[in-house]
Amino acid sequence: MIRTLAVTPQGEVLIDMPLREIRIEEYKWIWADFSEPTPEETELLDTYFHFHPLAIEDCMHVLQRPKLDYYEEVQFLVLHALNESSLKAEEVDLFVGKSFLVSFHLQRQTELDEAWNKIVKEIHNRKGWSGGPILAAYTVMDKLVDHYFPSLYMIEDELAELENRGSNESVEELMTQVFDVRGRLLKLRRTIVPMRDLMYRVLNSQHIQSNSVERMYFGDIYDHLLKLTDMIEADREMTSDLRDSYISLNSNRMNTIMKTLTVITTIFMPLTLIAGIYGMNFRVMPELDYLFGYPLVLMIMVLLGTGMVLWFKKRGWFS
Repeated sequence: MIRTLAVTPQGEVLIDMPLREIRIEEYKWIWADFSEPTPEETELLDTYFHFHPLAIEDCMHVLQRPKLDYYEEVQFLVLHALNESSLKAEEVDLFVGKSFLVSFHLQRQTELDEAWNKIVKEIHNRKGWSGGPILAAYTVMDKLVDHYFPSLYMIEDELAELENRGSNESVEELMTQVFDVRGRLLKLRRTIVPMRDLMYRVLNSQHIQSNSVERMYFGDIYDHLLKLTDMIEADREMTSDLRDSYISLNSNRMNTIMKTLTVITTIFMPLTLIAGIYGMNFRVMPELDYLFGYPLVLMIMVLLGTGMVLWFKKRGWFS
């Protein structure tokens, strides 16, 4: 599907005109959005806009790393949208010229719809929209980056919950959840860090900016990406701390169990020795004929066990 937005020199906006009927030189600027395009629609990138073959090839070979390329008077940007359910990156390509913006994406993107509606609304309401293709491209990038935040905020809430309920679940379950969160942070990092590097290049590019106002807009996106990167690194450190805490907690529990078993084993070792001696089948054992031998041995075993328990308690083995 291709939808078009054409702004006349008088500021009037025309929506969804057939692309082949639009003569770009007759308009102030146009925006053509290729959403889930068919092969026939994709061919218009070449037959109508005459974009460089390498740029068109990059559009068709997903998933490219975010980048900025220059082709004569056209700037080609590869951006990444974020699938909020799978946290996988989805490619969005922009062609920015002096009088046009072309967006190309193989999946339907909510961010593009929001940017489209925002620009149309501001032009209709005459809210001082004096931008062109560059500020329209900024609006698209801004919406893409804004949609990174909810997923990261959700992960931070999960980390806070994990930290609060750490003593109520088994270490195995907690470790599984921590590594799951860490894996999702890694997915976000693979999307956000390349976008940050791209925005740094855009911010310092003389091709895509013409004044300080546009630089300020793109600088705002770059600041958001820096904040996202810092949040991801802080969350990754938090998962490392939680992992180390759970490992220490598990080791402490194992030490406690081993200490308890050691105490029990140590107490029963002399008792087992006594029982073993008098359990032997030798016929000549003087104590076997003693009238009070059985109760005497039991008494010795009880006193020995009690004495060892008291001695261990005095040494602090039960604390």
